[in-house]
Amino acid sequence: MSSAPLRLATRGSELARWQAERVAALLDVPYELVIVSTVGDRRRDVPIHSIGGTAAFVKEVEDAVLDHRADAAVHSAKDLPSTTLDGLVLAAFPERADSRDALVGATLADLPTGARVGTGSVRRRAQLGALRPDLTFGELRGNIPTRLQRAEAFDAIVAAYAALLRLGLEHHASEVLDVSQLVPQVGQGALAVECRRDDERVRALLARIDDVAVRRAVEAERAFLEQLGGGCNLPCGAHATIDDSGAVVLTALLASLDGHVVLRAEGRGGDPRVLGVDVATRLLHGCGGSMLLDDVA
Repeated sequence: MSSAPLRLATRGSELARWQAERVAALLDVPYELVIVSTVGDRRRDVPIHSIGGTAAFVKEVEDAVLDHRADAAVHSAKDLPSTTLDGLVLAAFPERADSRDALVGATLADLPTGARVGTGSVRRRAQLGALRPDLTFGELRGNIPTRLQRAEAFDAIVAAYAALLRLGLEHHASEVLDVSQLVPQVGQGALAVECRRDDERVRALLARIDDVAVRRAVEAERAFLEQLGGGCNLPCGAHATIDDSGAVVLTALLASLDGHVVLRAEGRGGDPRVLGVDVATRLLHGCGGSMLLDDVA
């Protein structure tokens, strides 16, 4: 390995920096952070789904690697589009924290009738609306500290529990919602590290911290999303685990924007990509999901 520090591209939020520094610590090499501002960071005045969804937090970070300003990019895996840009490779999924969502401010059962919940996620709104049709929702965006500061404007807000854990803020969680209640976003809780496909030196370095079990789970979830169409703007989610036999177990969801229709499917298999495609196909063509997509086309 060269004596030059490894340049890690990342967004500038406290959580993004923590994630990049965590990757550097796992690698145990000299490093420097290349801080990048994304359109998602700059356009906090509009709903995230109107500017490309979570992919709005990725492009400029990837560009820093493609332009050779950085050697690798560290992402929250949930922010990644379902397909990887030409010239890049997902070289490591080093670890995954708790992938569930958390309520801050109140538990689901304790929210009063007509309570106002803060979240910018259509996935969270649809599922919470299905569980509690009386709930109302308000737009809430920004990094975790900002959202916690604004929590008093709502009866409760929703956050990824992994983000609270990584920032030492888990005591703010009033309830961690089970996957049976709220299916997480694809890749939620996992870290993903990209580098240039032809950079054999960095690929070999990152391979040292790739967690095979995490990779298999996230690959199943990402294959599910890709089969839906990648840019699906309907509420959708997927959560995969590895069972005792080594098989991948996948739970997935597709819903209408208002949460009146919530479709779920599960599957189990050895090949994560085949499993993800199969579960998505069953949701689309066996459960009527394709009609939901037609309604927003």
